[in-house]
Amino acid sequence: MFDISVLKEMKLSELQEIAKIAKISKFKTLKKDELVYQILDYQAANPEKISNPDTSSAPVQEAKQKRARIVKETKPPVVNKVEDQQAITFEEEKPTEKIEKEPVKDFKDNRNPKNNRFQKNNKLKNPKANIDNENQAIPVLETEAEQVQTPLQEVEVKTETESTEKGFKNNNPNQNPNPNQNQNPNQKHKKTTNFREPDYEFEGIIESEGVLEMMPDGYGFLRSSDYNYLASPDDIYLSTSQIRLFGLKTGDTVKGVVRPPKEGEKYFPLVKVLKINGHDPQVVRDRVSFEHLTPVFPTEKFKLAEKGSSISTRIIDLFSPIGKGQRGMIVAQPKTGKTMLLKDIANAIAANHPEVYMIVLLIDERPEEVTDMQRSVRAEVVASTFDREPQEHVKIANIVLEKAKRLVECGHDVVILLDSITRLARAYNTVQPASGKVLSGGVDANALQKPKRFFGAARNVENGGSLSIIATALTETGSKMDEVIFEEFKGTGNMELQLDRKIANRRIFPSVDLTSSSTRRDDLLLDEKTIQRMWIMRKYLADMNPVEAMEFINDRFKKTRNNEEFLISMND
Repeated sequence: MFDISVLKEMKLSELQEIAKIAKISKFKTLKKDELVYQILDYQAANPEKISNPDTSSAPVQEAKQKRARIVKETKPPVVNKVEDQQAITFEEEKPTEKIEKEPVKDFKDNRNPKNNRFQKNNKLKNPKANIDNENQAIPVLETEAEQVQTPLQEVEVKTETESTEKGFKNNNPNQNPNPNQNQNPNQKHKKTTNFREPDYEFEGIIESEGVLEMMPDGYGFLRSSDYNYLASPDDIYLSTSQIRLFGLKTGDTVKGVVRPPKEGEKYFPLVKVLKINGHDPQVVRDRVSFEHLTPVFPTEKFKLAEKGSSISTRIIDLFSPIGKGQRGMIVAQPKTGKTMLLKDIANAIAANHPEVYMIVLLIDERPEEVTDMQRSVRAEVVASTFDREPQEHVKIANIVLEKAKRLVECGHDVVILLDSITRLARAYNTVQPASGKVLSGGVDANALQKPKRFFGAARNVENGGSLSIIATALTETGSKMDEVIFEEFKGTGNMELQLDRKIANRRIFPSVDLTSSSTRRDDLLLDEKTIQRMWIMRKYLADMNPVEAMEFINDRFKKTRNNEEFLISMND
């Protein structure tokens, strides 16, 4: 048998020849030290293949010549390997006392304790064979007949003690045709390590859409409209590099490919951006900011008196027409039908202008009204009911406004129906830090700046899209704060529709005060014939009180099918 010091003195090519004869797997890829330990492990695991007890008493030289002749007769190609191996044999005659096996045993104890136990048991059974094996050279491969006999000897050893059975299981050629694979330290490490099951990649399977909300640290989340753009489990994470690459801002509607979160991740990250505000990402990158767009008067009128029209929308279409980019205010007392009027306007716009993106924003409203609006209006309904905190009212209103601005930057026509701007101003007043300047009614001096900015964002953009905001404002509620808020917004809009409680008490709907309702620069929205006839109509109604005027118009509208027929019937 080889000692570790003898093997280390050999060259790598000589060690590879030994490993090739010993049938050590992948010996060409191993380094010299690893190859030495593989040969030592093979000697420890296969002592019978190295020495046979019947031939152990014969001299070493005779054993070599006898085995060489047998190999020549059976397998001629293997003779060269054996003869080469004979030239490598260690011929120095050292006394068996000096060749100590203890260092090798220590090493083998660290690497494979099972094989070490087997070696000790084998020494106890065949001490003479172990002494001869110390002076013997390389383990020479035997013929097939000898290889068949060795498992039988191992079976006899297995019956001795139970401890040797575990050591022989890996060495049985019937169970494992290549026993040296179990001695590879890399493979032994794989057996002891419990690997986690591989993660499956689901990239490219899910496509999702949301509205971007930027965080102070630079990253952002795509908020879902199902949760009114608040934090939810459906949020999608966008990294800072993605936001900078596409030039994204708060309110951008992003559609892209999403993958599930990996181990250690909390959110669904966005893998690929497909659309931004309905356009290609390359086009959106070069857009002009909303603040730098040129606002002009509305020139294109919404058709409210055609498909899906009612008496309410026909009256609004004549007396206070709504154009693209209108900043309209519906001034109403409680229980005058302002919510129903808002619903009629929304359905008329949705029926006649499918290209318009419409958002119904309900702030501080009753939950049942929210459900009714969602079921009866063909538009996106974003709501924050009165049982929620004012911070949520403000947050929802801000993200809806930013979304509308981003759509206008990309050339879309957007309509926001807000109910109501008075309660939104109350929420801003609650959230606003105290400035020390308090107006009458408990309104902070700086609290109305943000709701004014919300209402003032409505505009018609020159050579671009438009943002129309139709908001309701409460009056005569008995609250001084509501009166102050209404007075602050009075005159900021370019369309005003006033509702009267006296008309509503007579159960005449819509309860519109016709003489007080009008639109600025309505000559840009109506044709000349309609304008001339409306002047005559207003002069005729000016002598009546609001109740009589509404009763007269209501009866005439019920007798005609559309506004053109009504204007023709005025000669009667």
